[in-house]
Amino acid sequence: DISVITFFRKRQRMKTLIEVKHVKKIYRMGVEKILALDDISLKIKKGEILCLVGTSGSGKSTFLNMVAGLEKPTRGEIYIGGIPIHQLNEEKITLFRQKNIGFIFQSFHLLPMLTALENVSIPLVFRGVEKKKREQIGKAMLEAVGLFGYEKRKPSQMSGGQQQRVGIARALAGDPKIIFADEPTGNLDSATSREVMTLMTKMVREK
Repeated sequence: DISVITFFRKRQRMKTLIEVKHVKKIYRMGVEKILALDDISLKIKKGEILCLVGTSGSGKSTFLNMVAGLEKPTRGEIYIGGIPIHQLNEEKITLFRQKNIGFIFQSFHLLPMLTALENVSIPLVFRGVEKKKREQIGKAMLEAVGLFGYEKRKPSQMSGGQQQRVGIARALAGDPKIIFADEPTGNLDSATSREVMTLMTKMVREK
């Protein structure tokens, strides 16, 4: 099939964006050692959408935290765009996340006192983007996720699905190179979950 061959060739040309080499994570609780990740190695290419599936406690969130630079591996190496993030200090990894990474959370993590527009604009505040520009980008992102007219609503005035759409808009507002989503549909019903997953993949492919 020509389309399959073309798709395969495109994938062959895709550059590796994330590379994980022999990552191990051990948590210490008193004298006890808990092995959370055991010799994990993989490559993720630019443009790929990768899903991690496993039972509760199998290490999915720990792995995301490692690759996002929120935690340091006990052993191993993690590269994003060729940068060894496992070697960066706290200040440098924080700046790296601001510029390159967007997060979507299971529990939305919207600030309840802020409007939808203000929540979406938060990543841009830390980048020093002026207010007028922040509002322009925020409104465009809310419209893109189907929330035109919701700019002034606060989280308590929106459904779970709508709050997660705000979360997606916030994650994409800074035009990150990578989106990490930790169980983004875990608090949603099945129909809304399908809508949110479809929206996420659509937005990522468009960008």
